[in-house]
Amino acid sequence: MARILVVDDEPGILEFLEEELRLWGHKVEKAGNGREAIEKVRSWNPHLMLLDVRMPEMDGIETLVRLAKMNHATAIVMMTAVHEKDVAEQAMALGASDYVTKPVQLDRLRMVVETKLIEILGADV
Repeated sequence: MARILVVDDEPGILEFLEEELRLWGHKVEKAGNGREAIEKVRSWNPHLMLLDVRMPEMDGIETLVRLAKMNHATAIVMMTAVHEKDVAEQAMALGASDYVTKPVQLDRLRMVVETKLIEILGADV
């Protein structure tokens, strides 16, 4: 069972992804912005984070940069609008593991999450 942190400023997306990830057998925590995400990484040490790009206060790119400075081991999958693939590519250059586009396609999300968790945890996913 992996620990997954979902970070998004839209409560409906947080609830939807939390429910799906729990159904897949994972422990899930949520954060509504980048500042909360950084605190959760410090206190909960998730294996994987789903991180929205566009958020108030601290967006996903700034959050990614700050987490990189912390030398965390959390794999980060960015969530971005379909028309913002260039932003996702920028995020990957800054250390993100992968990205999914919004609206999130569950089959793509599951493939990305499982692939990253196998890389991190091995066959224990």
